[in-house]
Amino acid sequence: MDLVIINQPRVFLYRKGYQIAKRVMDLALCLLAMPLVLPLLALCALAIRIDSPGPALFVQERIGKGGRRFRMYKFRTMQHNLDDSPHRDFLKAFVNGRVGGDENGRVLYKPFQASQITRVGRILRKTSMDELPQLINVLRGEMSLVGPRPNVPWEFEEYRGWHQERLEVLPGITGLAQVRGRSGITFDSIVKYDIEYIERQSLAMDLTIMWWTVSSVLFGTGAQ
Repeated sequence: MDLVIINQPRVFLYRKGYQIAKRVMDLALCLLAMPLVLPLLALCALAIRIDSPGPALFVQERIGKGGRRFRMYKFRTMQHNLDDSPHRDFLKAFVNGRVGGDENGRVLYKPFQASQITRVGRILRKTSMDELPQLINVLRGEMSLVGPRPNVPWEFEEYRGWHQERLEVLPGITGLAQVRGRSGITFDSIVKYDIEYIERQSLAMDLTIMWWTVSSVLFGTGAQ
Protein backbone atom coordinates (compact mmCIF):
# COMPACT_ATOMS: atom_id res chain seq x y z
CA MET A 1 0.00 0.00 0.00
CA ASP A 2 1.37 3.42 -0.97
CA LEU A 3 2.04 6.05 1.67
CA VAL A 4 0.42 9.30 0.62
CA ILE A 5 2.83 12.20 1.15
CA ILE A 6 1.13 15.37 2.39
CA ASN A 7 3.54 18.31 2.78
CA GLN A 8 6.25 15.96 4.02
CA PRO A 9 8.56 15.09 1.12
CA ARG A 10 11.32 12.52 1.54
CA VAL A 11 13.76 14.70 -0.40
CA PHE A 12 14.56 17.97 1.36
CA LEU A 13 15.87 20.83 -0.77
CA TYR A 14 17.56 23.50 1.34
CA ARG A 15 20.39 24.19 -1.11
CA LYS A 16 19.54 27.79 -1.89
CA GLY A 17 22.93 28.47 -3.44
CA TYR A 18 22.50 25.69 -5.97
CA GLN A 19 18.94 26.77 -6.81
CA ILE A 20 20.08 30.35 -7.48
CA ALA A 21 23.05 29.18 -9.57
CA LYS A 22 20.83 26.80 -11.54
CA ARG A 23 18.41 29.63 -12.35
CA VAL A 24 21.27 31.90 -13.42
CA MET A 25 22.64 29.12 -15.65
CA ASP A 26 19.20 28.54 -17.21
CA LEU A 27 18.80 32.22 -18.05
CA ALA A 28 22.37 32.64 -19.30
CA LEU A 29 22.23 29.60 -21.61
CA CYS A 30 18.80 30.57 -22.96
CA LEU A 31 19.91 34.12 -23.72
CA LEU A 32 23.19 32.99 -25.29
CA ALA A 33 21.29 30.55 -27.51
CA MET A 34 18.70 33.08 -28.68
CA PRO A 35 20.60 34.38 -31.76
CA LEU A 36 20.64 30.80 -33.10
CA VAL A 37 17.29 29.66 -31.72
CA LEU A 38 15.08 32.55 -32.90
CA PRO A 39 15.67 31.99 -36.65
CA LEU A 40 15.26 28.24 -36.09
CA LEU A 41 11.94 28.82 -34.31
CA ALA A 42 10.74 30.93 -37.22
CA LEU A 43 11.75 28.31 -39.79
CA CYS A 44 10.08 25.50 -37.85
CA ALA A 45 6.87 27.50 -37.45
CA LEU A 46 6.79 28.31 -41.17
CA ALA A 47 7.39 24.68 -42.15
CA ILE A 48 4.57 23.49 -39.88
CA ARG A 49 2.09 26.01 -41.31
CA ILE A 50 3.00 25.09 -44.89
CA ASP A 51 2.87 21.34 -44.21
CA SER A 52 -0.57 21.10 -42.56
CA PRO A 53 -3.49 23.30 -41.49
CA GLY A 54 -3.56 24.51 -37.91
CA PRO A 55 -1.38 26.56 -35.54
CA ALA A 56 2.37 26.09 -35.36
CA LEU A 57 2.38 25.95 -31.56
CA PHE A 58 0.75 23.31 -29.41
CA VAL A 59 -0.11 24.74 -25.98
CA GLN A 60 -1.05 22.35 -23.19
CA GLU A 61 -1.60 22.64 -19.46
CA ARG A 62 1.03 20.79 -17.43
CA ILE A 63 1.76 20.19 -13.75
CA GLY A 64 4.87 21.92 -12.44
CA LYS A 65 6.75 22.33 -9.18
CA GLY A 66 4.56 21.86 -6.13
CA GLY A 67 1.60 20.83 -8.29
CA ARG A 68 1.26 24.29 -9.86
CA ARG A 69 -0.34 24.35 -13.29
CA PHE A 70 1.19 26.19 -16.23
CA ARG A 71 0.85 26.35 -20.01
CA MET A 72 3.67 24.51 -21.76
CA TYR A 73 4.63 25.28 -25.36
CA LYS A 74 5.67 22.82 -28.07
CA PHE A 75 5.67 22.81 -31.83
CA ARG A 76 2.65 20.97 -33.20
CA THR A 77 3.69 17.61 -34.67
CA MET A 78 0.29 15.98 -35.19
CA GLN A 79 -2.77 16.74 -37.27
CA HIS A 80 -4.86 19.60 -35.87
CA ASN A 81 -8.06 18.96 -33.86
CA LEU A 82 -7.53 15.22 -33.33
CA ASP A 83 -9.67 13.46 -30.74
CA ASP A 84 -7.30 13.13 -27.76
CA SER A 85 -9.49 10.80 -25.65
CA PRO A 86 -7.53 7.64 -26.65
CA HIS A 87 -4.31 9.45 -25.71
CA ARG A 88 -5.76 10.48 -22.34
CA ASP A 89 -6.83 6.90 -21.61
CA PHE A 90 -3.40 5.64 -22.58
CA LEU A 91 -1.57 8.10 -20.32
CA LYS A 92 -3.77 7.21 -17.34
CA ALA A 93 -3.14 3.52 -17.92
CA PHE A 94 0.59 4.18 -18.42
CA VAL A 95 0.90 5.90 -15.02
CA ASN A 96 -0.95 2.95 -13.45
CA GLY A 97 1.45 0.49 -15.10
CA ARG A 98 -1.20 -1.20 -17.24
CA VAL A 99 0.21 -0.30 -20.67
CA GLY A 100 3.18 1.44 -22.22
CA GLY A 101 6.41 -0.50 -22.10
CA ASP A 102 8.43 -3.02 -20.15
CA GLU A 103 11.79 -2.90 -18.38
CA ASN A 104 13.55 -4.09 -21.55
CA GLY A 105 12.47 -0.97 -23.41
CA ARG A 106 9.92 -2.72 -25.65
CA VAL A 107 6.94 -0.52 -26.45
CA LEU A 108 3.75 -2.50 -25.95
CA TYR A 109 1.20 0.02 -27.20
CA LYS A 110 1.11 3.45 -28.77
CA PRO A 111 -1.89 5.77 -28.28
CA PHE A 112 -1.83 7.23 -31.81
CA GLN A 113 -1.25 6.12 -35.39
CA ALA A 114 1.84 7.07 -37.37
CA SER A 115 -0.43 8.63 -40.00
CA GLN A 116 -1.60 11.19 -37.42
CA ILE A 117 1.91 12.68 -37.23
CA THR A 118 2.64 15.29 -39.89
CA ARG A 119 5.60 15.06 -42.26
CA VAL A 120 7.33 18.00 -40.59
CA GLY A 121 6.29 16.61 -37.21
CA ARG A 122 8.30 13.43 -37.81
CA ILE A 123 11.43 15.49 -38.38
CA LEU A 124 10.78 17.71 -35.37
CA ARG A 125 10.25 14.69 -33.11
CA LYS A 126 13.32 12.88 -34.39
CA THR A 127 15.52 15.92 -33.79
CA SER A 128 13.68 16.99 -30.59
CA MET A 129 13.18 20.44 -32.12
CA ASP A 130 9.49 20.26 -31.18
CA GLU A 131 10.65 21.01 -27.61
CA LEU A 132 12.39 24.30 -28.50
CA PRO A 133 9.42 26.57 -27.61
CA GLN A 134 9.79 25.40 -24.00
CA LEU A 135 12.69 27.84 -23.74
CA ILE A 136 9.87 30.37 -23.24
CA ASN A 137 8.74 28.40 -20.19
CA VAL A 138 12.34 28.38 -18.90
CA LEU A 139 12.65 32.16 -19.27
CA ARG A 140 9.33 32.59 -17.45
CA GLY A 141 10.59 30.47 -14.53
CA GLU A 142 7.99 27.72 -15.05
CA MET A 143 10.57 25.17 -16.18
CA SER A 144 14.31 24.54 -16.06
CA LEU A 145 16.60 23.19 -18.75
CA VAL A 146 17.05 20.02 -16.66
CA GLY A 147 14.46 18.34 -14.46
CA PRO A 148 11.61 15.81 -14.52
CA ARG A 149 9.39 16.09 -17.58
CA PRO A 150 6.06 17.77 -16.68
CA ASN A 151 2.92 15.64 -16.85
CA VAL A 152 -0.56 16.61 -17.98
CA PRO A 153 -3.33 16.92 -15.34
CA TRP A 154 -4.96 13.57 -16.17
CA GLU A 155 -1.63 11.82 -15.57
CA PHE A 156 -1.17 13.71 -12.30
CA GLU A 157 -4.62 12.55 -11.15
CA GLU A 158 -3.37 8.94 -11.33
CA TYR A 159 -0.20 9.54 -9.27
CA ARG A 160 0.49 7.29 -6.32
CA GLY A 161 1.89 8.89 -3.18
CA TRP A 162 5.59 8.42 -3.93
CA HIS A 163 5.18 9.69 -7.50
CA GLN A 164 4.64 13.18 -6.08
CA GLU A 165 8.29 13.46 -5.06
CA ARG A 166 9.10 14.35 -8.69
CA LEU A 167 7.15 17.60 -8.18
CA GLU A 168 9.64 18.96 -5.64
CA VAL A 169 11.70 20.70 -8.34
CA LEU A 170 10.98 22.64 -11.52
CA PRO A 171 10.20 20.38 -14.47
CA GLY A 172 12.76 20.31 -17.27
CA ILE A 173 13.11 20.19 -21.03
CA THR A 174 15.36 17.17 -20.55
CA GLY A 175 16.17 15.01 -17.56
CA LEU A 176 17.93 11.95 -16.24
CA ALA A 177 15.07 9.65 -17.25
CA GLN A 178 15.32 10.90 -20.83
CA VAL A 179 19.08 10.30 -21.22
CA ARG A 180 19.48 7.13 -19.14
CA GLY A 181 16.15 5.43 -19.58
CA ARG A 182 14.89 3.69 -22.69
CA SER A 183 12.00 5.07 -24.70
CA GLY A 184 9.62 2.32 -23.57
CA ILE A 185 10.35 2.13 -19.82
CA THR A 186 7.54 2.11 -17.30
CA PHE A 187 6.29 5.22 -15.54
CA ASP A 188 7.56 3.90 -12.20
CA SER A 189 11.06 3.64 -13.70
CA ILE A 190 10.83 7.20 -15.00
CA VAL A 191 9.87 8.45 -11.53
CA LYS A 192 12.77 6.52 -9.95
CA TYR A 193 15.19 8.27 -12.31
CA ASP A 194 13.54 11.62 -11.46
CA ILE A 195 13.94 11.01 -7.73
CA GLU A 196 17.57 9.94 -8.25
CA TYR A 197 18.16 13.26 -10.03
CA ILE A 198 16.51 15.24 -7.23
CA GLU A 199 18.67 13.52 -4.61
CA ARG A 200 21.94 13.95 -6.54
CA GLN A 201 21.39 17.19 -8.46
CA SER A 202 24.25 19.63 -8.94
CA LEU A 203 25.43 22.02 -11.63
CA ALA A 204 27.90 19.39 -12.82
CA MET A 205 25.11 16.84 -13.14
CA ASP A 206 22.89 19.33 -14.97
CA LEU A 207 25.66 20.07 -17.47
CA THR A 208 26.32 16.34 -17.94
CA ILE A 209 22.64 15.66 -18.67
CA MET A 210 22.58 18.55 -21.15
CA TRP A 211 25.67 17.17 -22.88
CA TRP A 212 24.16 13.66 -23.03
CA THR A 213 20.99 15.20 -24.51
CA VAL A 214 22.87 17.16 -27.19
CA SER A 215 25.08 14.20 -28.10
CA SER A 216 22.02 11.94 -28.32
CA VAL A 217 20.28 14.35 -30.71
CA LEU A 218 23.33 15.19 -32.85
CA PHE A 219 25.19 11.88 -32.90
CA GLY A 220 22.56 9.32 -32.00
CA THR A 221 24.36 8.50 -28.77
CA GLY A 222 23.51 8.91 -25.15
CA ALA A 223 24.61 7.99 -21.69
CA GLN A 224 26.04 4.55 -21.28
